[in-house]
Amino acid sequence: MIKYLGSKRRLVPVLETLFDFSGARTALDLFTGTTRVAQAFKGRGATVTAVDSARYAEAFAQCYVATDARDLDAGDLAAAVDHLDGLPGEEGYVTEVFCRRSRFLRPENGVRIDAIRRALDEDFAGSPLFPVLLTSLVEAADRVDSTTGVQMAYLKAWAARADRALCLRVPDLLDGAGTAVRGDALELVRDGSLGGFDLAYLDPPYNRHRYTANYHVWETLVAWDAPEHYGVACKRTEVRDEPTSVFNRKREMPAALAEVVAGVDAGVVVLSYNDESWITRDELVDLCAVRGEVRVLVFQQDRYVGARIGIHGPDGRPVGEVSHTRNVEYVVLAGDAATVRRMEAAVGDRSR
Repeated sequence: MIKYLGSKRRLVPVLETLFDFSGARTALDLFTGTTRVAQAFKGRGATVTAVDSARYAEAFAQCYVATDARDLDAGDLAAAVDHLDGLPGEEGYVTEVFCRRSRFLRPENGVRIDAIRRALDEDFAGSPLFPVLLTSLVEAADRVDSTTGVQMAYLKAWAARADRALCLRVPDLLDGAGTAVRGDALELVRDGSLGGFDLAYLDPPYNRHRYTANYHVWETLVAWDAPEHYGVACKRTEVRDEPTSVFNRKREMPAALAEVVAGVDAGVVVLSYNDESWITRDELVDLCAVRGEVRVLVFQQDRYVGARIGIHGPDGRPVGEVSHTRNVEYVVLAGDAATVRRMEAAVGDRSR
């Protein structure tokens, strides 16, 4: 799984417990990102729908959520991974843009990424193996990149992992079918096309930075459209030119989130947020009250590594000081009183 801003890796055991004690059999992950939480629910036996507006997130969801491991031949998958991993390098867009014009990846890995991505379209387009192999490639590239984990910039000096050779691995797939949807969360809730669920998990963006900018290299690797780019980081021009999501706009985000919370068709809502964002804890409680009983679980978390490193100028010197290294993660439960209280009790004394 790729390095990801806002990853819920540390919260997954808690979210699994909440899911178990909710009694849910179907689940919606409305801002799925890497699908870490969607995978956790699927692993607990849920039928999961994973939604996101990013192309790379859709690819991950097609791999980990929509693909039923029982439908693939493990030998065929392993052979395909070995075949792609053995291809000789060929220079292309990744090598030119992300290795030479910028420095996200070493050229020796860039040429292999170019060759493998071309082969995916030529040899596996339309195959059920395609999203699994594409995910394998993105994850392999992430293991040899030179960033702090976001692609707003690359490191001034090469990260040690960038010296490693690109190596594809077979993704760990789960049994069971699911659904991957690429679209805008608010519009999908408004039109009701997602259907109903026992549990909906919401983890909306916390600020103005869109994830397709934070992970524009993976967005391009999935789209494979050789886009025009701008700036030192060679971001896709659509990041600059297209309107941002309502969830990345401070004035509009609270109303949009309130509409999603009120409108999503689910028995219980689980909402992740933190204390560095645009909505306060009390405001979260107020907007979730429309669902019924509300409880807030509180967790102390280390801030993202980039925040702990701080901001540096073009000369590599620190600019200002790191203000704090930890924040508070809220997990809000909203729904039927008996269900919410049962879920809360299962994770212990975390309410405030």
